[in-house]
Amino acid sequence: MKIRFPFLLTILALTLFIISDTKSQTDPNKVGYPYEVKYFPLEIENQSLQMAYMDVEPANYNGKNVILFHGKNFNGYYWKDVIQFLVEDGYRVIVPDQIGWGRSSAPNIHYSFHLLAENSSKLLDHLGINKVNAIGHSMGGMLAARFAIMYPETVEKIIFENPIGLEDYRTFVPYLTLPELLQKEQAATYESMKKYQMTYYPVWKPEYEQYVKAQAEQLYKQNHSEIALANALTTQMVYEQPVVYEFKNIKAPALLIIGQEDRTIIGKDKLPQEMKVKYGQYPLLGKKISGEIPNSKLIELEGVGHIPHVQVLPEFKKAVQEFLKN
Repeated sequence: MKIRFPFLLTILALTLFIISDTKSQTDPNKVGYPYEVKYFPLEIENQSLQMAYMDVEPANYNGKNVILFHGKNFNGYYWKDVIQFLVEDGYRVIVPDQIGWGRSSAPNIHYSFHLLAENSSKLLDHLGINKVNAIGHSMGGMLAARFAIMYPETVEKIIFENPIGLEDYRTFVPYLTLPELLQKEQAATYESMKKYQMTYYPVWKPEYEQYVKAQAEQLYKQNHSEIALANALTTQMVYEQPVVYEFKNIKAPALLIIGQEDRTIIGKDKLPQEMKVKYGQYPLLGKKISGEIPNSKLIELEGVGHIPHVQVLPEFKKAVQEFLKN
């Protein structure tokens, strides 16, 4: 026993180290938000909720503000590099986790882009901000469009980064009931989230793993079942509440930054191959929507997928800086 006991302790220690090391690679709680997270109270459908957000103020404020709207499978974390260059340029940057995402409450409510836009407006009022430039990525582009239409006096300029919703998914994607959507969300794993995020890039790189970790944080939370329901409800929202017919109503100067390799479609896995090829064609969709927004500019990024600000940050940074300054 005197010989074997230290040996067993060694094996136990190694086992614990391996488990700990594996957890550190897959547990998104290891991915901290880049700036302090604050909470804004909201009352929605008789529920007391908390909206998480980052409010990052620059050392040399230029008098301008930017609000960042995240996508469906993301939260405020993935904006970290964008926040950094905007703050360095003197902008005050507001980064909310929308209700149902990230560090915010994930209630069982009726989700709508109108509600999310109103929540964001209330947050800005709370912070004493009456003018912003808005940047929306993916689903955040749909929200940014709704926000700009609802609050034209608030939005000075708007930037769409590979927004989804540039076509009406109801016209070609099979309808799924809420129980069907919920079943899919309940079956989600770290591996399934990573597999889907890999479709965002022409070539996967190890540094993209952090954004999978940030999304997968929900898998480790005690209220995971509530989050799964919120995910299903917000997928239903994207499907049932198109904004594609209303881009013509945006009054603010707009910039579309479109990665040309993007083929994102909500519910794409339910489509036959010929439909997958026909729809989600961002090179065509970018041109179409840019032509519908009265005062817009289009920047097409060759060889770039769904998330330009991650894949080609320098190009994204240059486009944003030039548009906001001019």
